[in-house]
Amino acid sequence: MFRILALISIFAIAAFAAGDATFEATKRDINVSAIVMFFIFIGATLGVTYWAASKTKSASDFYTAGGGISGFQNGMAIAGDYMSAASFLGLSGLVYLKGYDGLVYAVGFLVGWPVILFLMAEKLRNLGKFTFADIAAFRLGQKEIRVLAAFGSLSVVTLYLIAQMVGSGKLIQVLFGLEYEYAVMLVGVMMIIYVTFGGMLATTWVQIIKAVLLLSGVTFMAFMILKQFEFDFTLLATKAVETHDLGQAIMAPGGFISDPISAISLGLALMLGTAGLPHVLMRFFTVGNAKEARKSVVYATAFVGYFWIIITVVGFGAIAFLNSAEGAQYFVDGKLFGGNNMAAIHLSHVLGGNAFLGFISAVAFATILAVVSGLTLAGASAISHDIYANVICNGNAKEEDEIRVSKIFVVILGIIGVILGISFESQNIAYMVGLAFGIAASANFPILFLSIYWRGLTTRGAFIGGFIGLITAVSLVVIGPIVWVQILGNAEAIFPYKHPALFSVTIAFVAIWFFSKTDNSQRGKDEKEMFRAQNIRANTGIGSAGAVEH
Repeated sequence: MFRILALISIFAIAAFAAGDATFEATKRDINVSAIVMFFIFIGATLGVTYWAASKTKSASDFYTAGGGISGFQNGMAIAGDYMSAASFLGLSGLVYLKGYDGLVYAVGFLVGWPVILFLMAEKLRNLGKFTFADIAAFRLGQKEIRVLAAFGSLSVVTLYLIAQMVGSGKLIQVLFGLEYEYAVMLVGVMMIIYVTFGGMLATTWVQIIKAVLLLSGVTFMAFMILKQFEFDFTLLATKAVETHDLGQAIMAPGGFISDPISAISLGLALMLGTAGLPHVLMRFFTVGNAKEARKSVVYATAFVGYFWIIITVVGFGAIAFLNSAEGAQYFVDGKLFGGNNMAAIHLSHVLGGNAFLGFISAVAFATILAVVSGLTLAGASAISHDIYANVICNGNAKEEDEIRVSKIFVVILGIIGVILGISFESQNIAYMVGLAFGIAASANFPILFLSIYWRGLTTRGAFIGGFIGLITAVSLVVIGPIVWVQILGNAEAIFPYKHPALFSVTIAFVAIWFFSKTDNSQRGKDEKEMFRAQNIRANTGIGSAGAVEH
């Protein structure tokens, strides 16, 4: 079955590529080296998936690779999961478009990691099993908390998935000249194959391979850019100011984030949202113990921090090179071909010709596939493990049934991702991920944080307050400027700010505190008493699940 699907996907790619000669041939010729590298990567990752499928026997294997991933491997995989299309394509495109304001995202994405390292990593590993809901439900009501966690996870996964789908569609559109809709469908098919057959083990190794390739690629890009400016960033920044339409304004804040509330709100979303991303939290259950969990965060922080520094150079390099005379070939009707998200891709062609364009395009596609695989697995596990196994079956589901439900939902989530990816074609993908972080910070993080650290948390407070945070975050996104005005076509937004986290996170914490404090039921008192036992396990690891031997 796997081999048949693999062959179908390869033939589908070949058919799409063959159609390039007629579609937008005037815009781009077929890039043979790019397509060759693209096929090499697809073949290699399908091989990894085939190998992983033979190792994936149990639910633990499917969700967490049996807990047998080392700290260094997991750190590399977390970095691979986190350095998404929004990071590489969206952020470099944002720096290319607005300059300094793009760096606000880079800093925000990075500062979430110390929160995870010092407050969460060890306790996540000691308390959890497959999903972050296992931690919140440790002493609270299983059904209520898992339903809430599933809603929060799926909201975050859906928004994050849209960003990756948009990035992949634009990338393949530029690479193959393929119509955007078909490009998004292709990614959906590949994602379903990876996750359905290989589970977490295949996803982990795809993420590790992608992280190595991406870090190598952007390092070479930064080296080639700085080489042109005598390895002096000041000269690069000066050239960028000279060539950008906004001139000196790109070196000052306010171009994209124009008021203090939006800046604080975005920063809060990126910092706290990192500790609420279901696909990142899920990675802490793939290591054998809390020590390895801590090590994996240290490694991931180092890789991610280095990546953000390099992306800054790439973004300013795109301004300097693409806006000059030699960059004119990458514009169609005065606009960058493929949109601003494709700035790094075009820059790679300037720096290293067709061969390097091929490499970076394949890396970007690897980036997208690795992230959507992790996202899809996290979304599917929220349904299969939290809802099906623990809510519907009261914890009595058979492993094979739970895995089957997960695989069915992988297919459903893939289809939903394709539909939404096509609908949100014109949105900047870094912005879309910012929204996903806002919802993660409002719905998932408060429940997770307070369940670990606050004795007074009760099921009533977590359930009501958590849903208030989630509904507030989603509602403010819908009635904000992007969805209400740009997508739904209304004249003016009801909520004036693009990023709602400052309001929704505050409301979530206050609501959880209030409804827990006013909970005088016997159940609430019992849950508070259970905090001591939870705290002992969180800090010592006594009773936590270990790695599975293969």
